[in-house]
Amino acid sequence: MAKRKRETDGTGAAKALKSSRREDSASAPKKAASKEVAIRNSKEGAANGKAVADGTKAADSTLHAGETVSPTTIQVITGSYERVLHGFAAAIPQRLVTGQVDISATDTDKPKVDFTDTFLFNAHASAIRCLAISPLSDETSKVTLATGSTDERINLYSISTAPPADSKLKPKLPSLHGGSITENPKNKELGSLLHHSSNITALYFPTRTLSTIKAPIPKPQGRPSGDTAGPGEVPSGINDFAVHPSMKLMVSVGKGEKCMRLWNLVTGKKAGVLNFGRDILTAVGEGRFGSGEGRRVIWDKDGEEFAVAFERGVVVFSIDSKPKAKITPLPRTKIHQMHYLPAESHPAMLLVSTEDGRILLYDTNSTSTNETLEAGKSKDEIPSSRLVAQIGGPAAGMSGRVKDFEILALSQFSFLVITGSSDGTVRFWSLNVDELKDSADASKAKGFTALQVGNLLASYSTGTRITCLKAFAMTGKPDEEEEVVVAEKDNVSSSEDESD
Repeated sequence: MAKRKRETDGTGAAKALKSSRREDSASAPKKAASKEVAIRNSKEGAANGKAVADGTKAADSTLHAGETVSPTTIQVITGSYERVLHGFAAAIPQRLVTGQVDISATDTDKPKVDFTDTFLFNAHASAIRCLAISPLSDETSKVTLATGSTDERINLYSISTAPPADSKLKPKLPSLHGGSITENPKNKELGSLLHHSSNITALYFPTRTLSTIKAPIPKPQGRPSGDTAGPGEVPSGINDFAVHPSMKLMVSVGKGEKCMRLWNLVTGKKAGVLNFGRDILTAVGEGRFGSGEGRRVIWDKDGEEFAVAFERGVVVFSIDSKPKAKITPLPRTKIHQMHYLPAESHPAMLLVSTEDGRILLYDTNSTSTNETLEAGKSKDEIPSSRLVAQIGGPAAGMSGRVKDFEILALSQFSFLVITGSSDGTVRFWSLNVDELKDSADASKAKGFTALQVGNLLASYSTGTRITCLKAFAMTGKPDEEEEVVVAEKDNVSSSEDESD
C-alpha cells in the first residue's frame, strides 16, 4: 500500500509539472510580446532624446547590424498659393545626420530619408502668407500652429510632436508620389481669430505665455486707425516685426515707409521712429524711385544686433540703431528670407535666401577684405559684410527662388537647413560648422563661384507653390496605448478560453 501511494504521488507530481510547463510555454509568447512593446517604446524614446532603458544598449552596439538606431524625425509645414496647409514628417537616418556614410557605397545601399504625410488642410480662402509655431515644451506633446492669409483670418491648429509610429492597427497608406500617409487625430483645427480687418503679413510666438507682453493698440487720430504712418499720412500696413529676446522691445517695418518703428512691450506704446537715410538706401540699391521700405527684420540670438532686409540688400544695425554692415548679393538679386545661425562659435553668421536659388552665409562681425578706403570713397560709407560661403544655387543645379527656409540644430556643431522653393520642392541640407572654419574670402569670387558648403540629404516635392515654411524636431513620445490595450484584451480572452 505504501509503495502504491508513493507511485500515485509521483505520477501526480509529474502531471502537475507537465501542466505548469504547458502554462509557462503558453504565457511565454505573451511575455515576449509585451517585452517587444517595451523595447520598442524605449527605442522610440531614445530617438527623441529621452532616457533609454538598459535593453536598448544592444541596439546601439549593433548600429550597422540588423538593428539600427532610430532616425531623427522632423516635422515640416508648408503654406502655398493654393490655400493648402501641408504637413509631412521626414525620418532622417542617424548615419546621414552624423555624416558616417560610405562614399564607395551604391545609391541603393546608402541610407535614405523616409517621408510621411501627416496632415493636409484646406486652411484659407486665399493664399497663405505666414506661419508661426509655439515653442516646444517638455510638459506637453503638442504645439500650436497659427496661419495667416490675405482673407483676414488667423487659423489655429494643434499639431502633435510625436513622430509617426509603426502600428499594426493603423498601417501607413501608400500615395502616388512614393511616400506614405499616416493620420494622427491629434492634428486638428482649434478655431479662427477674426479680429483683423486687413491682410495678415506676419505672425510670431515669442513665448508660450503671451500675457507677459502688451501688444501696441492703434488709436484713431482723425485718420484711418493704425500707427504706422506720420501725421497727415495714411498707414499702409506692416511688412514684418521682430521681438527682442528680452521680450521688452519690438521693431517693425511698414509698407511705403522709409523708416522702422520701435515699440515698448512693457507699456504697449510706441518708443520711437528711425528713418532710413539716403546713405542707407543707396547702400542697398534703393534708387530714387524705389519704395525704400523694409521687407524683413530679425534679431540675433543675443539681442546685440538686428538686420533689416530690403528688396535687394540687407543692413545690419547694432543695438544703438547705427548701421554696422551691409549685404548686397552679387549678381544683384531679390532677397526673400534671412535667419541667424544658432551656433555658439558663429553667433554673427547670417543666412540670406535669394531669388536665384542661393542661401548666402555672411559674417556680420567682419567686413570684406577687398573693400579698403580707396581714393574718392567716403569714410562714412557702410562696409560690406564678408561672404563666407553659399548653399545651393545655379552652381549646384538649383535656380528656383527660395521663398523661405528654417535652421534646426542637430548638435552643437551640425545643423539642418530646410529650404522651400516656389516650384514646390523642399530640400534638406546638412551643415557642419567645420566647413565654415578657415574659409577663404568667398566675396572675391565672382558670380555663383562662391564656396559651396552643406550636403544635400534629400528633397521632397509638395506639388504646390510654397509661400512659407516652418519646421521643428518631433521630440514627443509616440502613442502606444492602443496596442497595449489590445494586447491585454487578447491575454484576457485567451485566459478565458483556457479556463473553459
